Amino acid sequence: MLKIGSVSLKSNLILAPLAGISDLPYRMLNRRFGAELAFIEMLNCRSLSHKSRRTKEMLATNPDDRPLGIQILGCEPRFILKALDVLRTYEFEVLDFNAACPAKKVVRRGEGAGLLKDPKKLKKLLELVVGNTKVPVTVKIRLGWDKDSVNAREVALLAEDAGVAGIFVHGRTKMQGYSGRVDYTHIAGVKKAVRIPVIASGDIMSAELAVKMRKETGCDGLAIARGGLGNPWIFKEIQSLLRGEPVPARPSKEDIMKVMLEHLIACDRYYGERIGVIRFRKFFSWYTRGFRKVRSLREKSSQAKTEEQMCRIIEESRGSY
Repeated sequence: MLKIGSVSLKSNLILAPLAGISDLPYRMLNRRFGAELAFIEMLNCRSLSHKSRRTKEMLATNPDDRPLGIQILGCEPRFILKALDVLRTYEFEVLDFNAACPAKKVVRRGEGAGLLKDPKKLKKLLELVVGNTKVPVTVKIRLGWDKDSVNAREVALLAEDAGVAGIFVHGRTKMQGYSGRVDYTHIAGVKKAVRIPVIASGDIMSAELAVKMRKETGCDGLAIARGGLGNPWIFKEIQSLLRGEPVPARPSKEDIMKVMLEHLIACDRYYGERIGVIRFRKFFSWYTRGFRKVRSLREKSSQAKTEEQMCRIIEESRGSY
């Protein structure tokens, strides 16, 4: 069991937010495979405060989409407060503050991983968020700005003092982005330093790597991001291995095709056929990783415009597994 403030979870596996990915169809699909707490993709506080149409679409949910996490990005108190005011009209269980995003346009504004350069400012922002929301607040951090300024332990302690209920730690620095090796030692250092739950992330691409992360860091939970793309089965595989049970056999061709079709149809029903097919295109590439001679089908899928066309492409992939 994982407890984040007042929220008790039966599973310590969390579906992390991914930009352009973590919509309602994606979350609901992964919940079926064992993702209990799932996050909406990261929301910019400025956009939230302006109540943009795109932001409202990203916040769409349903009663079965629970427990739900929302992650916000910002560095300006006035926009953070406005965003929190908007979020009061929505139901969700956990609010995460992003101090980890390494994107240039984000850190240039002093947001995301840019806040790791100013831990005291980050603490003040976290105090502001904690003091103005009723749900448990967590923070997502990286190990530091670069290898010469690793300060995850310091940041974590300040975050704990600010009142956060949990800390998500990506095991790389800002300068690493998503390349290079994840550093388990520094995540373990954060875990030893604080009394609140620590949820680790970074390169959890298989059940074996999930167990390695858990054993080497002592973390309380695991956040699955890129490892779940086209692979919702990863949640059941990790759960089995963590319990000391054999990892379930990898999905058969029929299993993969069935889930692809279900995901496609869910996208089409949610967005409408035209947008739904466009949203699904990238998932076809992820679902067919490891398939043989699939390049031409991926090229076809990038041009598909109707559900019927995409269904035919999925059927064609039967011979490539």
